[in-house]
Amino acid sequence: MQHTGHFNPAFPIETTRISGAQEVHYNLNAAQLFEMSLKLKEGMVTDSGALAVVTGKHTGRSAQDKFIVRDANTEDNIWWDNNKGMSPDHFAALKADFLDHARGKRLFVQDLYGGADPEHRIKVRVVTQFAWHALFIRYLLRRPSRDEVMDFTPELTIINQPSFKADPAKHGSRTETVIAINLSEKLVLIGDSEYAGETKKSVFGTLNYFLPEKGIMPMHCSANAGDDGTSALFFGLSGTGKTTLSSDASRTLVGDDEHGWSPNGIFNFEGGCYAKTVNLSAEAEPEIYSTTQRWGSVLENVMVDADTRTPDFDDVSLTENGRVAYPMHFIPNASEDGTAPHPKNVIMLTADASGVLPPIARLTPHQAMYHFLSGYTAKVAGTEKGVKGTVATFSTCFGAPFMPRHPSVYGNLLKKLIAEHGATCWLVNTGWTGGPYGEGHRMPIKATRALLAAALDGSLNNVPMRTDASFGFEVPMSVPNVDSAILDPRSTWADPAAYDAKASELVAMFVDNFEKFAEHVDTEVLAAAPAVRDAAE
Repeated sequence: MQHTGHFNPAFPIETTRISGAQEVHYNLNAAQLFEMSLKLKEGMVTDSGALAVVTGKHTGRSAQDKFIVRDANTEDNIWWDNNKGMSPDHFAALKADFLDHARGKRLFVQDLYGGADPEHRIKVRVVTQFAWHALFIRYLLRRPSRDEVMDFTPELTIINQPSFKADPAKHGSRTETVIAINLSEKLVLIGDSEYAGETKKSVFGTLNYFLPEKGIMPMHCSANAGDDGTSALFFGLSGTGKTTLSSDASRTLVGDDEHGWSPNGIFNFEGGCYAKTVNLSAEAEPEIYSTTQRWGSVLENVMVDADTRTPDFDDVSLTENGRVAYPMHFIPNASEDGTAPHPKNVIMLTADASGVLPPIARLTPHQAMYHFLSGYTAKVAGTEKGVKGTVATFSTCFGAPFMPRHPSVYGNLLKKLIAEHGATCWLVNTGWTGGPYGEGHRMPIKATRALLAAALDGSLNNVPMRTDASFGFEVPMSVPNVDSAILDPRSTWADPAAYDAKASELVAMFVDNFEKFAEHVDTEVLAAAPAVRDAAE
């Protein structure tokens, strides 16, 4: 077996139970992995020096192919209504075949941290078949120093082999694609998918399981910090604007997707960003666009002109889920240590496909709990396999696919932390206005940015507010530098009666969805539910 790179000789690849690999490359740096990827013809270089790759049949997460091993440790701790179980015997068979499949293969190993807070991070060893997968996860997780690598004992191991095809009858999988998580062994096996996001989300899911036991809130959110010594959280599913809205040149970026909230404050789980590129432009999103023009960025499933090597972010013929992965320091105002003080503002982002919700609303603590557990948004095409256009959904905690425990665990943790630190909560609609999807148009990003700026600097607390007729939250009536018409969504519809009907439909969806949480919340949260009211009230 040929070894290259830096690793602790006391913990070689055999600690992942892989033996017989043809060659193993340990902890290669970005330049080495970039070079190896090109040598192995895994991708092409763009005109600005980024690495462009495609991921074959899977251009998004295969949520239906993810399993958690159901054993004595997980039986009573996993939210099985949301997570598929795999028997220990099926996992054992899968692991044996998975490791045997690695014999004779070229492998890339990265030893990394999940989490910026030294008290609460997890040591992750990622084993991949592709050099670009290793480059991707080296960007997305946090990179130890060389000395730390030499004293690295993994607490979670992820083995990603796209060439492995599962056997549903033998391995208990749904298809040949499988993402199997054994929380007792702290081992994740990913097969038959080249989509790099599966590795990243496996780390997040694992932290979501273990951190609540320590009283730490794991969050599917982006975060930034201001000069006033406070931070802001941005909850939301992919496509709702977490990355875009947290990448604000006037604030320090803490992270774009996954964070923890501990007694020390907030901390990023990652060391990089994984931003959507659909319709990306220098004018609308300059910070993110600039990363696509940097050497070493990874462009995933972005169409590139074969002759000029110029990326076309408006071409979605392959997928609407094109992505760019890059290390955090590619954003000029990114936090160096990935930590920040306790948040002053908590923003819940939703892409409302019905066109009913206002662009921003202030929530009471009980309303915040209600909307966090509801997690209303629209799934955007490409983020998840099989989704076309937009599909209205309720993804509890704004991240149900990544929540192994019951939502009440996360909801009660968030409620406790908001109360302890006095954070103000806002609901921000980055979806549609002037009508539903297909009739209205997407909320102008300039208006969203102006409203958020006013919320974060405190000035939004000093403007006149109205109480929304259906949802009961407070909505600004006028805000400097924002067209007042957009603040009242009913007035943006050509037919106000059609708006009222759609609002009633949305209220009913909220109420029906929340029934499953009723026994887990107090009466004040239940009272925060929306209700059908006369729009003229």
